[in-house]
Amino acid sequence: MTVADVLLLALGAIAVGSGALVVTSTHLVRSGFYLVVSLGAIAGLYLVLGAELVAWVQVLVYVGAVVVLLLFAVMLTRAPIGPSADLDRPALPAAVIGAGVGLGLTALFVDAFRWTRFPSPDPGTAERLGEQIFGAWVLPFEVLSILLLSALVGAIVLSRPDIGARKAEDA
Repeated sequence: MTVADVLLLALGAIAVGSGALVVTSTHLVRSGFYLVVSLGAIAGLYLVLGAELVAWVQVLVYVGAVVVLLLFAVMLTRAPIGPSADLDRPALPAAVIGAGVGLGLTALFVDAFRWTRFPSPDPGTAERLGEQIFGAWVLPFEVLSILLLSALVGAIVLSRPDIGARKAEDA
């Protein structure tokens, strides 16, 4: 067992453990921070596998933008930040469904890739990745940025009761 194997196992355990804490935590802000830990561990997995560019994109896009936007939206809309008893659901049905889906996917992958040998892939370069992102995928990235911006503006509008309200003399 090499050092890379140990790192992959440790980072995988951190990612799975913090991912489980994301969905089981009753505290919304802590759940967001557990998501940061999980996505950071996935970025660490990419680093161990030698995909540095993908790891930094993971950190910048997911940890740096999506999670921060999620936490800002929660805080700006004055959603309940602490534990909320009315949002709790029984965990057993979700655990049974999750375990069933996980076992089904495991069986599917074992059956699909049992006798297949894959040659080592041709490593991609930053130039090829840049051509794909700024060529074929530029429109989806721009649409996503507009969607995230509109979500942030919507959260600000919802959190401010004075925006859009009529004054007493206008009514």
